[in-house]
Amino acid sequence: MIKKIHHVAYRCKDAKETVEWYGKYLNMRFILAIAENEVPSTKEPDPYMHIFLDAGGGNVLAFFELPTKPPMGRDPNTPEWTQHLALEVDSMDELLATKAKLEADGIKVVGPTDHTIFKSIYFFDPSGHRLELAANTGTPKMAKMLDDVKWEMLEEWSRTKKAPRHAAWMHDGSAS
Repeated sequence: MIKKIHHVAYRCKDAKETVEWYGKYLNMRFILAIAENEVPSTKEPDPYMHIFLDAGGGNVLAFFELPTKPPMGRDPNTPEWTQHLALEVDSMDELLATKAKLEADGIKVVGPTDHTIFKSIYFFDPSGHRLELAANTGTPKMAKMLDDVKWEMLEEWSRTKKAPRHAAWMHDGSAS
C-alpha cells in the first residue's frame, strides 16, 4: 500500500531564507520550487511558494511560504519540546560539528542529550520549528530488548497513562 513518505511539509516565514538556512546548517539541497496564486485542490485564491529540500535517503522536506496569511503560531496546548522534526546524522562527530557551527552563528542548541539508543541535539530553524539531530548509539541487543516489550508497554500506558518500567534500563544507568 504505502511505498514511502513522499514529502513532509511545514510552513515557513521566508522561503529564500529557509532554503539558505537548511543548506548552510544541514547541507540540504534545494530541489524544487512550485508557486501558485490559488490552491490547486480547493481553487482558493491564496498565493504561495512551495519549496522542496533533499533531506537525504530519498526523504524530502518541504515548506510553504504564505504571504497573505497571519503569522503562524504554536499550539498553546502542546509543550514546545513535543512537536519536532528529528533528522539522523551519520556519527557523533557530525552531530558535534553541526552543533559547533550552529552555536558559532549564535543559534542556541540544547544537548547532546543521551537517550541511550541515540544522542541528540535540539535547536530551532528561522521559522520556529524545533529540530533534532540524532546519532544512533544503540546496539542490536538494545533494539531487540525494546522490540520485545513494545506491545506490553503500549498496553500498560493505555491502561494507566503512567510510564511503564519495561525499559527502565534506558534511563537508570544499567543499559548494556
